[in-house]
Amino acid sequence: MTWHVNHQMQEGSKCQPSDAEAWRHFDRTHPDFATELRNVRLSLCTDGFTPHEQYGRTYSCWPIILTSYNLPPGMCIRFEYMFPTMVITGPPSLKCLIDVYLEPLIEELKNLWHVGVLTRDSVMNETFTMRAASMWIVNDLPAYRIASG
Repeated sequence: MTWHVNHQMQEGSKCQPSDAEAWRHFDRTHPDFATELRNVRLSLCTDGFTPHEQYGRTYSCWPIILTSYNLPPGMCIRFEYMFPTMVITGPPSLKCLIDVYLEPLIEELKNLWHVGVLTRDSVMNETFTMRAASMWIVNDLPAYRIASG
């Protein structure tokens, strides 16, 4: 989970979010979070799709997935390192309802940011309070319009 600390960026290329100015700005803005190198930086990913039509009515399905950017690029996008948090099913458009569905997840993320959770580090053989920050939301433009309320 500390790969991003020792990662060496190749000159002139950015292959990992930790190479970006946004990451460094976050570290400068939140030094108490950045000093614990094992704190987790998350991305919330979503996109809606219609799995099938039933009796002429369409239903939508919105998986909500968290990914960790503490991992190398080849790992953070692999299925086994993605954390499915919920699947919202219902009417074709969630424009007015998505905030209601996301509220429990947002509360959990706020708790992970402010309080953290006691976690065991098996490499260092110690217990520490791990915090998490949701740094980005990843989706296409139509999903962005809906996810942003």
